[in-house]
Amino acid sequence: MHQKLTRRSFLKLTGLGFGSLAAGRWSHLLETNQVSQPAGFPSGERLGRVLDGKVEVKIRPDIDSQTVGELFEDDIVVWLRELVGSRPLWINQRFVETPGGYIYAPNLQMVRNQPNQPLSTLPNPDGMWVEVTVPYVDLILANPPPRSPWLEHTVWPRLYYSQIMWVDQIKIDDNGQILYRLAERYGSFGDIFWAEAEAFRPLTPDEITPINPGVEEKLVVVDVTYQTLACYEGDSEVYFCRVSTGPKIDSTENPEGKWATPPGKHTIWRKMFSVHMTGGTTGGGYDLPGIGWTTLFSGQGMAIHSTFWHNSYGVPRSHGCVNASPDDAKWVFRWTSPVVPFDVGDLTVAGGGSTRVLVVEG
Repeated sequence: MHQKLTRRSFLKLTGLGFGSLAAGRWSHLLETNQVSQPAGFPSGERLGRVLDGKVEVKIRPDIDSQTVGELFEDDIVVWLRELVGSRPLWINQRFVETPGGYIYAPNLQMVRNQPNQPLSTLPNPDGMWVEVTVPYVDLILANPPPRSPWLEHTVWPRLYYSQIMWVDQIKIDDNGQILYRLAERYGSFGDIFWAEAEAFRPLTPDEITPINPGVEEKLVVVDVTYQTLACYEGDSEVYFCRVSTGPKIDSTENPEGKWATPPGKHTIWRKMFSVHMTGGTTGGGYDLPGIGWTTLFSGQGMAIHSTFWHNSYGVPRSHGCVNASPDDAKWVFRWTSPVVPFDVGDLTVAGGGSTRVLVVEG
């Protein structure tokens, strides 16, 4: 394991600004034949990863209280507990208590640091599905130049806790470190990476077994007003969670606003273990690899899926999909029909027989 080198500390050491670093970022990553998986993640059952830019650490769970520290993107802190605090005029009032103070919860992704014993051979000759089980893991591009838009705008390419990828090769580097070769089976631009194998847990068929498969009458209800998702078996609610849908869109043609995740009746038509999602326009679009537990219910691309880039559940944050926590998205994926074959990790259906999704307003 190597000493932790964050993007921020790398900039300090080299004296480079983001512009000059970006110009040579791929030469730096390709000249080295070594994956720099950082040691030094703090010890704790639950950890928090800082999501964007800079966040303030408060002396109390109150956004107006004294600032006692600052953290930066991808810094990792011990997550002691989540509690209700005070942020006036904001919907989310949740804060996370850390050993150094309190952080506004939407600024942290809850993660764990659970390295794995690497496999030396693939259990299936074609490959295996894996999930990131550490706060983050650095990547080396195996087939330059970069193709995906997210790589063009990333100083230091990483995968984050809960992302799901496909491994099709295993090798041992010159230092005896086992590396997995990572790809995306669905939606990929063609980029392939090497990364330290300890960061990934192979998925197993047992954990994808359907939940209550004998129940015929199932319904998913997404409430865009209250930003919630509920699963029903007949008249009984069997699961409930907060989500983030697309927001209301105001325009001159639609002065009252309409939801980016429009209310209506839908049916699940495709499910994938993982997919590369891209949409929108430059500056206002998105390009995200390894999106786990994707359940598509609209031909316009709307889906219920796992989210690693925000923790703002209960507030609209999507371009139109239904963002859910990894655990919630996985539960919905297992509970709904159709059932996806494990090795393929993808199934499209036509006609009836799959679970209904009802998006409601209020």
